[in-house]
Amino acid sequence: QVQLVESGGGLVQVGGSLRLSCTASGSIFSIMGWYRQATGKERELAATINRSGKTNYADSVKGRFTISRDNAKNTVYLQMNSLKPEDTAVYYCNARTLGNKDYWGQGTQVTVSS
Repeated sequence: QVQLVESGGGLVQVGGSLRLSCTASGSIFSIMGWYRQATGKERELAATINRSGKTNYADSVKGRFTISRDNAKNTVYLQMNSLKPEDTAVYYCNARTLGNKDYWGQGTQVTVSS
C-alpha cells in the first residue's frame, strides 16, 4: 500500500523561507514532485525530480525553489525561499511508480503574509 506523508507547511512572511518534506512508502518511485493549488485555481506544477536528480520547475518558482530527493529514504524536499503572497496554496506531494501510477499526499497549507 502506497502512502505519502507530507510535512513542513505553515505561515511565513513575504521574503521568508519554508521547507516541505514528503516521505513515500510502498513502492519504488520514478518521479517525485510538488504541485500546488491556490483557492479558486487549478492544481499546477511547482517542481519535479527523477531518480537521477533531473529537475523541472515551473517558471514562477525558478530561482526561488529547490527540489531535492533522497532515494534511500524515498523522500522529496522542496526548499522555498523568497516567498511571495502568490505562493500561498495547498502544496501536494506527488509520487509516480515505475508502472506510471500517480499517488498524492494529503496536502499541506503554505500561507505567505504581506
